[in-house]
Amino acid sequence: MNSSDQNISKNNFRFQRNVAIIGIVLFVAKLIAWRLTNSDAVFSDAMESIVNIIAAFMGLYSLYVAAKPKDEDHPYGHGKVEFITSGVEGTLIIFAGVVIIVQAVNSLLSNNIPGKLDWGMLIVAITAIINYVMGYISLQKGLREKSLVLQSSGKHLMSDTITTGGVVLSLIIVYFTKIYWLDAVVALVFGIYIIFIGYKIVRKSLSGIMDEQDIQLVEKVADVLEKNREEDWIDVHNMKIQQFGANLHIDAHITLPYYYSLREAHQEMEKVILVLAKNAKRQIEFNFHMDDCKPKSCEICQLKNCPVREKEFLKKITWTAQNITQHDKHDRNN
Repeated sequence: MNSSDQNISKNNFRFQRNVAIIGIVLFVAKLIAWRLTNSDAVFSDAMESIVNIIAAFMGLYSLYVAAKPKDEDHPYGHGKVEFITSGVEGTLIIFAGVVIIVQAVNSLLSNNIPGKLDWGMLIVAITAIINYVMGYISLQKGLREKSLVLQSSGKHLMSDTITTGGVVLSLIIVYFTKIYWLDAVVALVFGIYIIFIGYKIVRKSLSGIMDEQDIQLVEKVADVLEKNREEDWIDVHNMKIQQFGANLHIDAHITLPYYYSLREAHQEMEKVILVLAKNAKRQIEFNFHMDDCKPKSCEICQLKNCPVREKEFLKKITWTAQNITQHDKHDRNN
């Protein structure tokens, strides 16, 4: 990990630490609002804040681990820990949703009546504004620096803002209509919504742990290669991309003229790697395998004045996400 990556990691760590501290303050505020109002909707918001705090500290830990350099035991680095902590965060969100639903059902059965809703509305509204600002900053920072932890944290905080805004709206309605059972119903709805958000976070973390193909990322790589391809790059295929925190590992095969010397072939491979590295804006490790062209390759080879061409050129293969991930395309009917 170079000095630039280390600075980014330290900056992310400090930002996540601030998110954790602010989360504690907001939780205390919501807890006060709940004690004042005895509102199930406010309780649901406070429960999610507990998850925010736990998730923030787990994110803090994962950023600390992910920033560690590679070692003998972890040759690909420690970036995968972000997927694990993100999955745990999603699980905690689901658990919070279940607790909220149980509390809401109990209140409906016991005819719970909330009070002091004006103070509850004020306190919860302030926390909603702070949550949204922190969530937006975290999401943008995570997208910019390719940090799954900051992205998950940002999405969670912003989704928390939606639920908090709903809580404020429900308190207003209950305050003016005196229909107190609406408070528990709102909590019930938000409990279901929180479970859905948690499921999406768990789903994304599992896809990262299992190296599920990110089709959008592959499309970007294919587009870069297509726009910068040279005529002696006969084919790129069998590409696989793994994500380790903010870093990528790319495996691929490149077909080159068989009469190239080892030095010439290696220079062409380095050109491909340089093109991808310049356009990625993130650290990438490459593992490229060089294939020599076969007679069948002539049909898709755009190399002019080839001294050993055995077959006529038939058509250009446009590199897309679909075909750069396939095996040798000149053996396929594309």
